Amino acid sequence: MDMPDSQTGGDPVPGSAFPHASREQWRSLVAGVLKKSGVEIGPEASEPEAMLASATYDGITLSPLYTPDDAFDSGFPGLSPFTRGGRPEGAAASGWEVRQMHVDPDPARARTAVLADLENGVGALWLRVGDGGLSPSALREALTDVYLDMAPVHLEPGADHRAAADALLQVWADAGADSGAVGGLGIDPLGIRMRGVRADLADAAATARAHADRHPRLLLMAADATPVHDAGGSEAQELGTAMAVGAAYLRALTEAGMGLAEAAARIEFRLAASADQFLTIAKLRAARAMWARVGEACGLAEQHRSMRLHAVTSAAMMTRRDPYVNLLRTTLACFGAGVGGADAVTVRPFDSALGLPDGFARRIARNTQALLVEEAGLARVIDPAGGSFFVERLTADLYDRGWAFFQELEAGGGLPRALDSGLLRDRVDEVWERRRDAVAHRADPVTGVSEFPLLSEELLEREPVPAPRADEAERSVLPARRYAEEFEELRDAADAYRDATGARPAVFLATLGPVAAHTARAAFAANLLQAGGIEPVGGGTTGGPAEAAEAFAGSGAQVACLCGSDALYDEHAAEAVEALHRAGAHRVLLAGRPDGEHRAAGADGFLHAGADALGLLKELHETLGVGR
Repeated sequence: MDMPDSQTGGDPVPGSAFPHASREQWRSLVAGVLKKSGVEIGPEASEPEAMLASATYDGITLSPLYTPDDAFDSGFPGLSPFTRGGRPEGAAASGWEVRQMHVDPDPARARTAVLADLENGVGALWLRVGDGGLSPSALREALTDVYLDMAPVHLEPGADHRAAADALLQVWADAGADSGAVGGLGIDPLGIRMRGVRADLADAAATARAHADRHPRLLLMAADATPVHDAGGSEAQELGTAMAVGAAYLRALTEAGMGLAEAAARIEFRLAASADQFLTIAKLRAARAMWARVGEACGLAEQHRSMRLHAVTSAAMMTRRDPYVNLLRTTLACFGAGVGGADAVTVRPFDSALGLPDGFARRIARNTQALLVEEAGLARVIDPAGGSFFVERLTADLYDRGWAFFQELEAGGGLPRALDSGLLRDRVDEVWERRRDAVAHRADPVTGVSEFPLLSEELLEREPVPAPRADEAERSVLPARRYAEEFEELRDAADAYRDATGARPAVFLATLGPVAAHTARAAFAANLLQAGGIEPVGGGTTGGPAEAAEAFAGSGAQVACLCGSDALYDEHAAEAVEALHRAGAHRVLLAGRPDGEHRAAGADGFLHAGADALGLLKELHETLGVGR
């Protein structure tokens, strides 16, 4: 078929018929919009970029504009450095492996859940075995209904990796499935060490080596860096730790007598996927390129430098409150993992922060992947982010910072020594403190918890997940943290207060002037107060200070929050604060910044964007007698 002239003899550059837009033109247009919003632009030419830029916890600047100057040649899918994927065809042929986790220690319930998963779209199983999960002897019952030659089984065996491996391999042998479809023993002594469980690296490598020859397709060790993410660490710290774990396992396996190329092929890496889809995409792309560089430094042939990569949606981002919002978080994370080229993906059920997931939650988790693969066709495009100026730049920046952190760990003697010395914990804790502060100030909002909470929700109840033993006194331990947990503790305390007294802790909204003048700040104040489980009451006054004070006196509240416009504050704030104090208010807050002499006079605190919301809510709990 003849091609149109525009594609055969015309200009080959798409968009070339349009006039060229320069960066200076863009800056001028952005400066005009910012000026209309009341933002003054400084004399520097790059000021519009600086005004709109943000930074990651690794210090990477996220710019509002990327151009071909930010582009990188990341090669081709299936070829070194494997930034664009370990296989030329990517996941286009059959999608990524949909791997679902099971942590229920009861073998009968696990058997039912496993069968439901496999009958409804899950392609592989991930079972916690040993301390905190199924006992090794219970594996047989849990896998009774599984066609082991078709469904890969991957273990999370904890410290008792020898018993878990023996049990799984015996189940495979009795079923005549050899090592089944390509599954894995999940031996990970450094990963569990990060979680506070001791395991000997040399013994773990010896166990893996003992099974290598008889089961040539079996994945033996899991280089799991998600404990860094779960402790609040950064993307670069997770990447650097993953490389350090992988390098340690290469050393241990080769010292146990395994060939270097085979050792590299028997390690599966595990990274977290968060709701920040672009950071997830770039992190997975950077991980493959970093491991290719490790392989090159070790002398591996190019074809042996690719990485087997398992992405699991973040545990740290999950919330106990308003848990249905987790459905959105895990969908974004799964999208990022798929676009980033993960070989296998695990989506946590939306209720996993509450305890053992129920059948509905597991169903939604597996259907999230089915929808993205089957309906949305996400796997049909090989490395869809490739060529994006933003993603390529972000991938390169994460690579650089991740490699620097890997070098820091290696310079300190490798990951085992970094754990012994507390180096890894210290670095992760530093990032966690910055992240915690950003959550407290709502610079990192948690929807449904720190922002837009549902005060009337009934908390879902789930059976607790058995926790593996951990020695939290060790400096090597990376504690599992969730971003929302401090706000959720306030909600729990407020609920306990309600149950004990019959009413929620409350703050009266003392509104000044007409609805149009106070509604924005009243809504802001109500949203913030509810994040601490505090009920906003009042908010119906439209007059001056006397009316607001009278309504407060009849409310029975102990604390008032003044809400109005800047003009009304300048005219009435000082008078209103004094009137509310006379009416019995123990504290009077003002919704807005403490700007100007009149509005700040006498106020006991201020509610505004960027304020320490967590600290303010804790103070209000103390004032209102919550938790006593």
